[in-house]
Amino acid sequence: MLKDITLGQYFPGNSLLHRADPRTKILLVMAVIVALFVCSTWIPFVILTVFIVGMVYASKLRLRMVMRGLKPLIFILVFTAVLNLFMTSGDTVLWRAGPLSITSAGVNKSILIVVRLVLLVISASLLTYTTSPIQLTDGLERLLSPLKKLHAPVHELAMMMSLALRFIPTLVEETDRIMCAQRARGADFDNGGLLRRAKALIPILVPLFVSAFRRADELATAMECRLYRGDTGRTRLRQLKFGGADAACAALTICFLGAAIALQLIMA
Repeated sequence: MLKDITLGQYFPGNSLLHRADPRTKILLVMAVIVALFVCSTWIPFVILTVFIVGMVYASKLRLRMVMRGLKPLIFILVFTAVLNLFMTSGDTVLWRAGPLSITSAGVNKSILIVVRLVLLVISASLLTYTTSPIQLTDGLERLLSPLKKLHAPVHELAMMMSLALRFIPTLVEETDRIMCAQRARGADFDNGGLLRRAKALIPILVPLFVSAFRRADELATAMECRLYRGDTGRTRLRQLKFGGADAACAALTICFLGAAIALQLIMA
């Protein structure tokens, strides 16, 4: 299960999305998220699904690999679907057992929410799949640069966010290594009740926290040894520029999201 967590990983490539400016990708992901929460009917969701699947193929990433990142979220998806299935009232009752009932409105709402969450995770994951941590830091810093007039630590905030995403795969790998070592010593994480499983996680969490603090200290020492002083006097090897890939991504996004939102407003 831990190996299926792909959030924060970067897959080098030369696709349309890889060549796009990180600022463009960040803004487009934000637009997709807004559209996913604005739309609440099937036809707009079909348009958004076609658009996001098309972006996956445009990134030249395998759809199977992208969908594999959803495995750790299966419990959340099932729990959300079941909760909306039984908590949504409606006129057409499909099944009833005492106080519990399933209506057609509940089925429709639960499916739409699951689809929304899946598309949300895929669209957000595409950002990290096709953008290196350095590009992501530069893009976030450029987008937040107007806040510098308010003396906000924009560079430090962007650096913290990109480092947090970058260390997710590292911590997942470290957790998997610790679990394998504890299993070799006779630890059992799969059997027993909920309380026993929670206690079994203590031998994992303690060395994991120690390792995380050690890595943070090593990173801070390495940055100090390289005379890192934040954004003061810092130059960039690669300058961010908008190009043809950005125009193509923006045009496709505007067409699909505009069509989905317009249909939603018409059908509302």
